[in-house]
Amino acid sequence: MPQFAANLSLMYTELPFLDRFAAAARDRFTAVELQFPYAFAPAEVAARLTDHGLQLVLFNAPAGGTDRASMATAWERNARGTAAQPGREAEFRAGVQEALRYAERLACPRIHVLSGTVPPGVERESLKDLCASNLRWAAAEAARTGCEILIEPTNLRDVPRYFLNRQDHAHELLDAAQADNLKVMMNLYHCQIVEGDVATKLQTYLPTGRVSHIQMAGVPLQHEPDRGELHYPFLFEAIDALGYAGWVGCAYRPAAGTSQGLGWRDRALAARL
Repeated sequence: MPQFAANLSLMYTELPFLDRFAAAARDRFTAVELQFPYAFAPAEVAARLTDHGLQLVLFNAPAGGTDRASMATAWERNARGTAAQPGREAEFRAGVQEALRYAERLACPRIHVLSGTVPPGVERESLKDLCASNLRWAAAEAARTGCEILIEPTNLRDVPRYFLNRQDHAHELLDAAQADNLKVMMNLYHCQIVEGDVATKLQTYLPTGRVSHIQMAGVPLQHEPDRGELHYPFLFEAIDALGYAGWVGCAYRPAAGTSQGLGWRDRALAARL
């Protein structure tokens, strides 16, 4: 059975952010992931991880901004990343460097880098070389601290005009960038919406060793994985059969209280016994 990490940006939102670490530990999670930690000093987040015996396995580089204050609010200001944004290379590099400072302090091995949206009037294909170049630079910087850089195909319903949408798009970028520590985050929620045939995609891409993290949520409403059209017990079996040893992030929005909605996990763990 996969190892599950609670996404503290989407789960336990009934609590203030810094209180969510204790709640996740009470619910027997041993690992967590975040979207953007930049509103909090690294020492504050590190203390919560240590106090509750939690491992941070993933967080996002800033969606935009040139200093920590603007990075902390970029997503709320509708920024969606800069890796594929012409003329924003300096902003991209500033964000990666800030993310690496957090990763070192928080002992986090993976940073997800957002590519951003395709500007109006621009063809997606024309941005591939820029994105690959930015990712190559980010991976080289991250390699100095033993950190991986991840990219995530994202559906166009939730993020219109997002540059990176398909699993094959992501692996093409890896081919172009040629960096061993540049990997893919395979979000099964996004994959189902864009491509479907999720089990076959797992069979295609997990054996490559290029998928370093998986996320999941129910489709279509991004609620608990036992709500919606994907049959996660089958997918968990497929993930196990393929020998995936990484984390599966619970990147969903609970339909009600977070703790009350964890029956899917308890049933999955019981099935393993």
